[in-house]
Amino acid sequence: MRVDVLSREYPPDVYGGAGVHVQNLVEVLRSRIDVEVRTFGEPRDERSVTAYPEPETLSGANAALRTFGVDLGIAAGCAGTDLVHSHTWYANLAGHLAGLLHGVPHVLTAHSLEPLRPWKAEQLGGGYALSSWAEKTAYESASAVIAVSAGMRDDILRCYPSVDPARVRVVHNGIDLAGWTRTEDEATVRGLGIDPDRPSVVFVGRITRQKGLPYLLRAAALLPPEIQLVLCAGAPDTPEIMAEVSGLVDELRRTREGVVWIQRMLPRDELCAVLSAATTFVCPSVYEPLGIVNLEAMACQVAVVGTATGGIPEVVDDGVTGLLVPIEQVDDGTGTPLDPDRFVADLAAALTDACSDTERARAWGRAGHERAEKHFSWEAIAETTLEVYRSVL
Repeated sequence: MRVDVLSREYPPDVYGGAGVHVQNLVEVLRSRIDVEVRTFGEPRDERSVTAYPEPETLSGANAALRTFGVDLGIAAGCAGTDLVHSHTWYANLAGHLAGLLHGVPHVLTAHSLEPLRPWKAEQLGGGYALSSWAEKTAYESASAVIAVSAGMRDDILRCYPSVDPARVRVVHNGIDLAGWTRTEDEATVRGLGIDPDRPSVVFVGRITRQKGLPYLLRAAALLPPEIQLVLCAGAPDTPEIMAEVSGLVDELRRTREGVVWIQRMLPRDELCAVLSAATTFVCPSVYEPLGIVNLEAMACQVAVVGTATGGIPEVVDDGVTGLLVPIEQVDDGTGTPLDPDRFVADLAAALTDACSDTERARAWGRAGHERAEKHFSWEAIAETTLEVYRSVL
């Protein structure tokens, strides 16, 4: 069996959970089947990986149109495959067209949904209508849709009611426990400006509306003064969200010490050290299909405080591996809390609670590692993915 995996993100250009998922899935699948990867950007040195640049004729065009230009090249390149498997809207159109062109099944994995990220109109302008069209078309025509959580499956069926529920399967994201492991490295942590002798809350993620960073920054103002806030946050979606976050960080620094903002993407060994030094990891997302970052923290034996939304409750076991923060959300696709002040206060209370007992936090971290090992290994996820492939061939 030959499967062509289509993804905008692939090493070394990985900036989010979808890229991490594709990288790990491909690595395991290659021991079982023939896999060709088709991705965006510059040529790769890795075997069976083909990269497609943006067409020069679309230089300066809307970002969504440039994406479609890449998709056309990818679709043409899939000749000879038995099945195509696309990831995110960036590659969904390529998968849809390849399936039609070559007469093969198209399987797609849902990592997020455009109707639930309306703030992307800030980033893409009119291109948001194009990305939404491409995603809807691909979902409604795909031979099978893989949801990374049960919560995500519910979202798919709500956003795209014409999709047959029998075609939507849940296959969780996974974690590489060999690569993500507890790393106690005091020198590295101090070199990044973090005091390992003080309790700390760590956030890791892109600066985008869905990650809820502005709510976390407001909650941090309510934390006890001894708690550090460590932000590993970069790659802003828009200048506007960057300006908002920068303003909130400046305001927070005027009232408390121990606010550390690391804007560069840390290599994995340094990030493992930062996570391992944390008292708790925080995921304040208002939209999160699963949240690989939570699994990465759990692999490093760190307690997790996360919003009780999307797939997060399928990862974080409340009171066992960390704490879930309740949230009631506006039903308009934005994920906005119905009562933002209440959500901020509840988030601050949960973080304060998690940091109040370091021994309990360590026990939660150990339990989180055990949960990640038992339920989220890539070997098991690859086998379930293969079952989906076989069901449509």
